[in-house]
Amino acid sequence: MPVRPRLLYVTDLAYPARGRRYCDEDIGLTSRLRADFDLALCHPLDAEALMDGFDAVVVRNSGPVLRHQAEYDAFRARAAARGTRVYNPLTGRGDMAGKQYLLDLTAAGHPVIPTADRPGDLNRLPETDTYAVKPRAGADSIGLRYVPRAELKDLDWDGILVQPRIDFRYEVSFYYVDDAFQYALHTPAPERRWVLEPYDPTEADLAFARRFIDWNTLDHGIQRVDACRTREGGLLLVELEDLNPYLSLDLVPDRTRDAFVSAMTASLHRCLEARPGA
Repeated sequence: MPVRPRLLYVTDLAYPARGRRYCDEDIGLTSRLRADFDLALCHPLDAEALMDGFDAVVVRNSGPVLRHQAEYDAFRARAAARGTRVYNPLTGRGDMAGKQYLLDLTAAGHPVIPTADRPGDLNRLPETDTYAVKPRAGADSIGLRYVPRAELKDLDWDGILVQPRIDFRYEVSFYYVDDAFQYALHTPAPERRWVLEPYDPTEADLAFARRFIDWNTLDHGIQRVDACRTREGGLLLVELEDLNPYLSLDLVPDRTRDAFVSAMTASLHRCLEARPGA
């Protein structure tokens, strides 16, 4: 009997995510992946200690790493030192590496919500009544607050980013495995972020999302491109999630979910065949 690949699947089944059930998604997904792989689930705090016994580590709904930053940094260091295959690879330029990409994309003129990290760059942001202030290392809206323009002068700029509060029509998320588009979901009610419905993207929508997938240059893995539709009709990038994007698989048709699992399975096999650490 051929030896089946062994995967350590990292997830926090008890994380209280707002509007999402991490446990349901990961239980369902691992039940399907077991057709091709031998799987063990572990909490993110246990990943460093357990990973040497597996062919690859799959980081999924593990929650914001800022809750256990030291342990996550130790996991990354050990994986890099030992050439461990990690899925997604630890070379992501999006949220995996913090929020610096929002500044880089702003400076490069990409269609992203304009972002500043110092008072001298505020003049590059559109003038509005209210601004979003978020931690540079934030996730899951932790630490997000809104301030009026008059209070910007009083901000402590250490470790924060500032963006204009955008009056948008809805948010839309594009889901990819490797560089292949899988499906899209959108929020009919902007104030209800995780009440999502299937969305049929246009060619222009897909071209928008694809530019950020190409920019990120990940060889394989799962990515979610979050955008908002402005009142003028264009799209602006909100987030490029390349660490542990929630997939909302319970909201897509069965055939779409089946196609996603097939794509992820094939991607994992390619990851296992690649040079360790690639």
